[in-house]
Amino acid sequence: SDDGSVSLLSGDGNPKESSPFINSSEATEKSQQYDGKHMALFEEEMETSPMVSSMLSSLANYSNLPQGSKEHEEEADNEEEDKKKKKPAPALGTLMGVYLPCIQNIFGVILFLRMTWMVGIGGVIGSFIIVFMCCSTTMLTAISMSAIATNGVVPAGGSYYMISRSLGPEFGGAVGICFYLGTTFAGAMYILGSIELLLIYILPQAAIFKMEGLEGAEAEAAMLNNMRVYGTIVLSFMATVVFVGVKYVNKLALLFLACVILSILAVYAGVIKTAIEPPDFPVCMLGNRPLISKGFDVCAKTLESGNGTVTTKLWKIFCDTPFLNATCDEYFANNNVSFIQGIPGVMSGILKENLFGNYLEKGNLVAKIGIATVEGPDDTLTNSNRYVLADITSFFTLLVGIYFPSVTGIMAGSNRSGDLRDAQKSIPIGTIMAITTTSLVYMSAVVLFGACIDGVVLRDKFGEGVNGNLVIGTLAWPSPWVIVIGSFFSTCGAGLQSLTGAPRLMQAISRDGVVPILRVSLSHSANILAFYTDLGPFVFGHGKANGEPTWALLLTACICEIGILIASLDAVAPILSMFFLMCYMFVNLACALQTLLRTPNWRPRFKFYHWALSFLGMSLCLSLMFICSWFYAIVAMVIAGSIYKYIEFHGAEKEWGDGIRGISLSAARYALMRLDEGPAHTKNWRPQLLVLVSTDVEQNVEQPRLLSLTNQLKAGKGLTIVGTALAGTYLENHPQAQRAEQSLRKLMETEKVKGFCQVTISSNMRDATSHLLQASGLGGLMHNTVLVSWPRNWKQADDHQTWRDFIELVRETTAAHLALLVPKNIAAFPSNGERFSEGHIDVWWIVHDGGMLMLLPFLLRQHKVWRKCRMRIFTVAQMDDNSIQMKKDLTTFLYHLRIDAEVEVVEMHDSDISAYTYEKTLVMEQRSQILKQINLTKTEREREIQSITDSSRGSIRRKNPAAATTQMSVTEEQPGGSSKEEEKPEEEVQLIHDSTTPASPINPATLTPATEGGAQTPGSAQVQMTWTEKADGELAKPPGASTPEGIKDIFNMKPEWENLNQSNVRRMHTALRLNGVIVKKSSEAKLVLLNMPGPPKNRAGDENYMEFLEVLTEGLNRVLLVRGGGREVITIYS
Repeated sequence: SDDGSVSLLSGDGNPKESSPFINSSEATEKSQQYDGKHMALFEEEMETSPMVSSMLSSLANYSNLPQGSKEHEEEADNEEEDKKKKKPAPALGTLMGVYLPCIQNIFGVILFLRMTWMVGIGGVIGSFIIVFMCCSTTMLTAISMSAIATNGVVPAGGSYYMISRSLGPEFGGAVGICFYLGTTFAGAMYILGSIELLLIYILPQAAIFKMEGLEGAEAEAAMLNNMRVYGTIVLSFMATVVFVGVKYVNKLALLFLACVILSILAVYAGVIKTAIEPPDFPVCMLGNRPLISKGFDVCAKTLESGNGTVTTKLWKIFCDTPFLNATCDEYFANNNVSFIQGIPGVMSGILKENLFGNYLEKGNLVAKIGIATVEGPDDTLTNSNRYVLADITSFFTLLVGIYFPSVTGIMAGSNRSGDLRDAQKSIPIGTIMAITTTSLVYMSAVVLFGACIDGVVLRDKFGEGVNGNLVIGTLAWPSPWVIVIGSFFSTCGAGLQSLTGAPRLMQAISRDGVVPILRVSLSHSANILAFYTDLGPFVFGHGKANGEPTWALLLTACICEIGILIASLDAVAPILSMFFLMCYMFVNLACALQTLLRTPNWRPRFKFYHWALSFLGMSLCLSLMFICSWFYAIVAMVIAGSIYKYIEFHGAEKEWGDGIRGISLSAARYALMRLDEGPAHTKNWRPQLLVLVSTDVEQNVEQPRLLSLTNQLKAGKGLTIVGTALAGTYLENHPQAQRAEQSLRKLMETEKVKGFCQVTISSNMRDATSHLLQASGLGGLMHNTVLVSWPRNWKQADDHQTWRDFIELVRETTAAHLALLVPKNIAAFPSNGERFSEGHIDVWWIVHDGGMLMLLPFLLRQHKVWRKCRMRIFTVAQMDDNSIQMKKDLTTFLYHLRIDAEVEVVEMHDSDISAYTYEKTLVMEQRSQILKQINLTKTEREREIQSITDSSRGSIRRKNPAAATTQMSVTEEQPGGSSKEEEKPEEEVQLIHDSTTPASPINPATLTPATEGGAQTPGSAQVQMTWTEKADGELAKPPGASTPEGIKDIFNMKPEWENLNQSNVRRMHTALRLNGVIVKKSSEAKLVLLNMPGPPKNRAGDENYMEFLEVLTEGLNRVLLVRGGGREVITIYS
């Protein structure tokens, strides 16, 4: 494939895998030549959609695919290296690339060193079950792996690549690292096996730490030290061979494989020979106990010679003197020394004796079944170092753990998939053939060992009773040395294969950049490792010009050395089993998931797979993990889980179209279908928020605190959709929409709001908001609450559209049965970092709206910001209400709701409508009229409003000085000349409609105030005029009440008052009185929640509605106006 055919991410080894578009610079250049010929219809799209004819060659070579082998090729670290031509990596076929490496790795150390011992301890039946279980697991895994491997191009990294692309970067990284560790420690295990062969069977005299004369723990320690020294030497040699090049490993592989095949053939030849002519292979027994053959020459107590009876070396071992009258070991004296045939032959019927297991404790004697023995009642074991003893405690699950690594070479071929000519073809055929071959050999070996060799010899792990020979070697023909040398080279070869595969695995993981700790850059100047977290050329992804992973090999050798320092083959094997089993389990899971989810891209060429087989394989893997060792299984899972979470929290964002994403999709679809079955029960109700925010010209959010409030409300979890509306057409405004979405995502991340964002474009803001309201959510996952801030500066807006849109939104939420939350003065609300150490959240419960007012403070108090605030609930009592009973009932209700709150009932007695109310209403209506009729600029409109206000005052004062000095204090002129309602033009507000307020005001035309002295004015009825308190609590004195001119002034107000809309007067009366009470009680509260009244049915009064809400919330710092959605949201039942 050509170097320029894929654009790489800077510093990353991958092209943009998440991009679904084929967009190759080379292809677009080629496509230019087609312009103006037969493809004029498509010429405008040539740049983005190149001609197929120009694409085919690069497609066939995988070089232009979004996901192809290119991403795993070695890219150079700098421009100079870019210019160098890469040497082609060796392209291997099925036999050399997959079958032989698998055979080599599978036929490893366990077959030659532990298989006979396993048959002796576990019996033929037990061992056959173990072998069958393990081979079935690997075969099922190979079937799953074949399906995954033939579903697209498999670059270098084989098993890791398959798992990560099927299950996602988190699973892929976790399992990939586990499998890498497993493969690396497997290399250590093979090296340890080769050293054990060398020091016990080939050259015992080569030991640096001499073992002669040492017993028990000392001899064991000396042996382990020898293995550490020699293991390190062998590891260094092997790493050098791998470093020199993979082709040398492949050349050596032929030699090593020849040794393996020769050894196995020698064993089969030996078995055939035992059927024809059983070999003479005596084992010396004392009673039923086999003796260690080292230390005596003749298997007898005494020998007859010409001079009489002489004692043997054996006598001297068990007796204190060489004379016949010596004191001897009691067991030695009571039992005879005899010979048994170690290899009776396949026709001898010894199989029956070896069918069942014979598990031993550490230090137990390896005894022969069926031979008479005489033991004294108090016969304690003496001279134990002369008998063959069990070196470890054995049990069935231990055998599984020790044996399983001997079937774990199945990934050897797929790990080197980068070197294969056709990975899709080679991996399935080579792997399944290798597993079939090895499984047949293992199963036949179990039966044949049990049928040919005596149980005493089988249980003798190190061949101590057979002159220190390798037990399997005693069976081989023509000589035990065939097996010893053959198995030595075989284990060396398997170690080399592990050291070849593991670095490639690490290279693939490192290049993907999913594990942050592997993101290490190579310093070009000093050629040292500089650790930093930016995506750069990864050291472990770096290699030589031909793609050999040099640094990864160094890391592998270091980890391998740790395994060698452990030095015990039996201790390392079960640990490997865990890592391999976990990897195989996830391969099976990946195949099963892809099959069940019916992913469109799941089209394997290998057809002989089924999800049930994959599940069976997965279950077997999991079972074997816990059978081997529940402790190691849990540790392995914790390690994998930790890596998973580590990658999830810190890893690079990758999108590989993995199966876990498919599962999420299926689960989400299922959950949504279930949610859609019916409305949520009141107990399950939680605010699913649609947060409507506005953006400025740069598409930045104007009210970031709205998202802070969202975060504080989301203690109830649930859904959050943050939406914004843009005016225009979708085609022209698409870039702005993308910027707005990016801005929303960024703010949501900053405010820690988990949810979705949505941007809608329509011809005008009103429609765009309406579309958001209607179209957000999916199925049962719909919003039920809208959060929108109070329209800022609604009085001074250049057009009326802002507050008109707001009122329409209120109407739409009511029609859609959605709850509505409107925070007023949102800029004063606390950020998520603030904490209130004390204070109150006050709820003014005026009308019942389904319990939203109770639920919201409870949710807010779950958040750290509001946690220390106490909740107070106020409700309003009318004249005919029993306020004491109301308080009792409310306290009981809150007790049943399990909500802690102080309760207060505020009494609002019937009162006459004040002159101030009429004045406010008059000013409001006159202002509304002007705004409707004249389309003025902002400054002109303010001037016009001022003149209206002044003229209305003039009509009240008339033109006498007494009235001028005693004007109504509520509309007292400010220094700037504006009335009180214009005092804070920027303050945001909203309204409440109190349905309980009496709707029968006294007609102002009939009002006649009494003078202070009580004297009645002639010709008028006696009516008491009540002056209400102002919002600030000061009593509004009747203007000029002490003078006749003042009395006349009130009569002169009649013409304006009579024309007022009585409904507006009543509403203003309610708003003023409620505001006065709320300010008096809750002016110090951290937050005030109160019912939000609905807008008038008659649209003509919309601007008055905004004024009512402004009056209602005047003088309050933080207000949350709440409008219920027409359903109960809180219940007393459990």
